[in-house]
Amino acid sequence: MDSKAMKKVGITMSAFMGIAMSFFLSLTGTITSGHFTVPSWLISFVISGLISMVIGIAVPMKTVNDKVVGVFKLPPFSFAGRCLESFVSDLIYTPIMTFCMVLFAYKSAIAHGAPAETMNLGRMFLSSFFICFVVGFVLIIILMPIFLSIAMKMHGVEPSKRPQ
Repeated sequence: MDSKAMKKVGITMSAFMGIAMSFFLSLTGTITSGHFTVPSWLISFVISGLISMVIGIAVPMKTVNDKVVGVFKLPPFSFAGRCLESFVSDLIYTPIMTFCMVLFAYKSAIAHGAPAETMNLGRMFLSSFFICFVVGFVLIIILMPIFLSIAMKMHGVEPSKRPQ
């Protein structure tokens, strides 16, 4: 297997997953806040996208997922392995992205006149985190195999020859 092609697949996967997760998690966060506006969603999407790209560059998700799946002795590409990979990815991305989005919403609300003493950053984070964690897990389960197949085809790697 060509390691350069697989590196390109990994970078493409990071970009695809980062954009998709940012899109849906920022949408989920702004909708569940009860104060959805297109500008606030767009700002959240951009900030979230930047954060997820940094995480995607800094954290070698394939290496992390392979090690975790190996520790639990699950077959690669099995449903149980995919669930574990999704859970690990979700644990890495969602808390950071959610906290940044909630902090942005909190600061924005205060800047627009919301009384700081009535707002609780911790409560805002926890309620948003639980919803976003579930949404993130489901998204990763669904999107990861689709994006992997697309990325492999884009870079000339046969999906039937997935790395083990």
